[in-house]
Amino acid sequence: MSMWWSLHLRREAASVPLARRFLLGTMETAGVDPDISYDLSVALSEACANAVEHGGDLGDAGEAGEAGLVPAGDGRPGRACGQYRVTAYLDGEKCRIEVVDSGPGFPSRRTLRPAAHPSAAHAAGDPAHPRTAVHPPATAESGRGLCLIEELADHVHFGNRPGHGAVVSFDKVLKWREGALLMVS
Repeated sequence: MSMWWSLHLRREAASVPLARRFLLGTMETAGVDPDISYDLSVALSEACANAVEHGGDLGDAGEAGEAGLVPAGDGRPGRACGQYRVTAYLDGEKCRIEVVDSGPGFPSRRTLRPAAHPSAAHAAGDPAHPRTAVHPPATAESGRGLCLIEELADHVHFGNRPGHGAVVSFDKVLKWREGALLMVS
């Protein structure tokens, strides 16, 4: 058995714990190991916080009109810049989470890397997946979210979608509690 869900959320700070709780509730019901659930919930919180802070045109967070549609700032009315989407897929082996926003996307010059811990599928020397993510200075008050996602997930992809918007997707191999509903048979 597998399951998936998708949330369309306003770019408001209150949406972050909502997405996290939804994920935790789904994983608890399915029978996922609490440590895995916690890691994924922290990574999701960081991705959602990025979408809330950076995922739209300047000044549009929380100013969404009817149905969350606001002028895009580039003369194209009706683009949903005041919203972002969270989608989670759970199957017998892994959980994949994707957070998509309508902001300017990631800078084209920044090179990001796959997950940094030993369970990552790509070796450090793989030229197709360079390990050059920029870590913030130790005294910085922000800027650690993407690095934290890389540490908590097994595979990570940061990219831009065609048109406008950032995509943060990550997955992690699941461990199950005894008698879990979705456990691999």
